[in-house]
Amino acid sequence: MRPASAQPAITAAFSSTLAAANAVFRAWGYGNVLDPKLSGDRGAAMKGGREMLRLGLGRLYGHVDEGRVDAGYAPLLDAYAQALSVETRLFPGTEAALERLLSAGHLTAICTNKPEGLAETLMSELGVRGLFGALIGADTLPVRKPDPKPLFEAVARVGGSAGAAVLFGDTVTDRSCARNASIPCALVTFGPDGHDVAALEPEALIHHYDEMEACLESLGLA
Repeated sequence: MRPASAQPAITAAFSSTLAAANAVFRAWGYGNVLDPKLSGDRGAAMKGGREMLRLGLGRLYGHVDEGRVDAGYAPLLDAYAQALSVETRLFPGTEAALERLLSAGHLTAICTNKPEGLAETLMSELGVRGLFGALIGADTLPVRKPDPKPLFEAVARVGGSAGAAVLFGDTVTDRSCARNASIPCALVTFGPDGHDVAALEPEALIHHYDEMEACLESLGLA
């Protein structure tokens, strides 16, 4: 059985997601509170809309009002949906790597903490949705990563086996999800946390998507 690769980390979406959060802050009468040039802000963007709102509110007030986070979440999603792929680009080598994996008989799926509908639209607008056999979003199941169930579901929907799968990711959430599923994890060093992901002790590190096949071989999944 060829491995099913859960692939949540294929877009550089910091600017689009942070822009959506800043749209909420502007609507509340503030300027752009979050900055895509700051690593902490980029990290919050990868953790979801609520985390970005918490970061911004904490920066403004020194504390976080969860009621205000709740109030800002739907407007943030609306702003994000209106400009999903305006600032979002694939990382270098993404599409070619996926095509090589598929040609070699591997199975590919997306397991993301973005809402399913937004993830579906984004992947379609980027022109790569057809390179994945399934997509599991934050709201596809009652639970989300780091719970292992979304990862298991992504693998199952493409006809893969958890025993022959690897999760390619870029955050502690991905590492924890893979660990909870007892599935190997390969983390990219070009995500929001850069080379710091090595401290999470994944089974493998990837510095460019050209290394995916070598990574699978090192994990015994080629």
